[in-house]
Amino acid sequence: MNETLAHLLSHFPDIFTGLAVLVGGLAAGLVVRFVIFAGLRAYDRREDSALARSVMRHLRMASAWFLPVLAISLLLPLVPLPPKPFEVLRRFVEFVLILTFAWGLIKMLDVFQDLVQLRYQLGSPDNLRVRKLFTQLQFLKKLAASLVAFVAVGLVLMSFETVRRLGTGLLTSAGIASVIVGFAAQRSISNLLAGFQIAFTQPIRIDDVLVVEGEWGRVEEITFTYVVLSIWDERRLVLPLNYFIEKPFQNWTRTSARLTGAVFLQTDYTVPIDALRAELRRLLEATPLWDERVCVLQVTDSKERTLELRALVSAANASALWDLRCLVREGLVAYLQREFPASLPRTRAEVDGPPVVGAAL
Repeated sequence: MNETLAHLLSHFPDIFTGLAVLVGGLAAGLVVRFVIFAGLRAYDRREDSALARSVMRHLRMASAWFLPVLAISLLLPLVPLPPKPFEVLRRFVEFVLILTFAWGLIKMLDVFQDLVQLRYQLGSPDNLRVRKLFTQLQFLKKLAASLVAFVAVGLVLMSFETVRRLGTGLLTSAGIASVIVGFAAQRSISNLLAGFQIAFTQPIRIDDVLVVEGEWGRVEEITFTYVVLSIWDERRLVLPLNYFIEKPFQNWTRTSARLTGAVFLQTDYTVPIDALRAELRRLLEATPLWDERVCVLQVTDSKERTLELRALVSAANASALWDLRCLVREGLVAYLQREFPASLPRTRAEVDGPPVVGAAL
């Protein structure tokens, strides 16, 4: 086949032959890409395939570069150029092929992540196992993408003779260089090691609810060097990975998302405790926010003018607990206002009148 093509191309000038080979390879790669993606679209319409949709979404751009360059590299021996120009062209095509192949491998990691997210839903009520998996998956995906990019750039650079000689020279002084780099990158290396520790021991996970530096929020992202916490008011708190290894913090979803919260009320000493306890039960049974675990009303303190009441309630997660506490507080206050207004906090005063004249008579 190659001999036939070479014989046909020998009848044309070299410049036109070279351009024809390059344009033909480019066209062949685009045609192959079109056929592959058309097949994926047809398969998706017939089978409703999440894998086909993910491949089309993530690999669309990478394949538009890789497949044409691959076709050009296969047809490159047919280009009639002198040795030196041909070697330059071959090196250039080889570089682009390596880089586009690495790009495709990195995008394949996104396809794999989509399949995992389709199988395990992070929004499910009991998602502890899923959050563990996603934390490890996110870290390993970033590590794999970095390794692919590093190897691809290394292959490109090592193809240059000058760089290879430089690398050989550097290996002879690797001991001194490693010490210097170790001191210079001490913070970065410690963060990387902290990332490994967090990914596998998991003091925090993706979507965990934390209280850090007095702020309440959810873990939104874990990178090689820092953690992004999404605060409840849509701010973002960015903390280094070492923070979660060296400093204390609250994790409200470490073993379970279920939480218990307290609602405090200040009332008069005349408050009917049993009636208020029954109202608390009624309020909880009427809302889906309550998970039916904890319903307690206790007198926790007696002050000079008021009684302190504490209602303990439970919910499936931190967001539901916050809404439930607000609902209970509003409901109990409204109940006292409506049924027992005299039980709201009051200040009593005894006023002595003037002495009555002639009272002794």
